[in-house]
Amino acid sequence: MNPDIGTLDMEIKINPRKHQHPRAGRASASKQPAASRIPRITRLMALPIKFQEMVDRGEVRDYADLARLGYVSRARMTQIMNLLNLAPQLQENIVLDPEQVETISESLIREITGLVLWQDQLNAWEQVGRRARRAANSVFSGCTMSGPGTPAEVLRLVVQKGKAITR
Repeated sequence: MNPDIGTLDMEIKINPRKHQHPRAGRASASKQPAASRIPRITRLMALPIKFQEMVDRGEVRDYADLARLGYVSRARMTQIMNLLNLAPQLQENIVLDPEQVETISESLIREITGLVLWQDQLNAWEQVGRRARRAANSVFSGCTMSGPGTPAEVLRLVVQKGKAITR
């Protein structure tokens, strides 16, 4: 090495991370009660509302821009934005009454968005809710249910009956 060139000594301290659950340790440190968990579908319903506001204000050009920003496909963004096609009463139920929608899957909600008439959506929603209540009651009373076994099957029957009526 050339003696005219100075040397630089540097010390770098690296602390290895311990793999913990992100919330581990926080609950014991704070005396606040744990917040109730917001169902995924409720959080998902808030997204298209916010996204549409962003498009309306010109913050983003279109849904494709939103998809790029969110690192999701345009098809997924369409699925999310189609939640705006739900009847306003259903949107309110999903956002304001999270306990009611806790057991309802996103795929079932997407099937309901496929119904064009809001009244058909409301009827399907009521059928799904009625079925979920019966299922909950049968678990506690030990009764068995007859008929379709899942809310998705109930919705499919409602849609089929609706198609038969409209033909």
